[in-house]
Amino acid sequence: MRQRTAWSGVSALVVAIIMLVGISRAADEPKKLAPADVPPKVMDAVKTRLPGVQVTSVEKETENGNVVYDLELKHEGRKYEMDVKDDGTIMEIEKEVKANDVPVAVSKAVGEKYPKAKVKEVMEVNLVKGKQETPDHYEVTLTSADGKESEVVVSLDGKSVKEEAAEEKAKEAEKPAEKK
Repeated sequence: MRQRTAWSGVSALVVAIIMLVGISRAADEPKKLAPADVPPKVMDAVKTRLPGVQVTSVEKETENGNVVYDLELKHEGRKYEMDVKDDGTIMEIEKEVKANDVPVAVSKAVGEKYPKAKVKEVMEVNLVKGKQETPDHYEVTLTSADGKESEVVVSLDGKSVKEEAAEEKAKEAEKPAEKK
């Protein structure tokens, strides 16, 4: 009888741990939101930066302990994406770049590494500190001959071309181990 009680206690503990792990992982996953559910500080920052902007999609996520809103936008016929902290601080702005405005070095590097792929979209990624926007890299969405999409990260000078998944893994490896 005592063994059953001990095992049922262990089982309950295991179930509780599994549930906690599931809840903590769910908290890290992006959550889709309606534009109306975005805090006013966030929307004010976006509308101040791009007056007349149209919000097409919003996800709320946690990055490095900060609540961040990932917004997809349309402004004057151009696609934008912004990462904005819940206090209204803009961290990053991505701007769609027309094919004829992509730097030659970037086009050449992508063409050499992926000669059979078709460029679907190019986004210039700018880091934001205060009101200063600084170009950091390009994100290029490609479609392969078999129809699969992939994203590559290209340095401003075209000397570095990495697949997005590899880039994300490298960033994760650079982060210090989090305490659990």
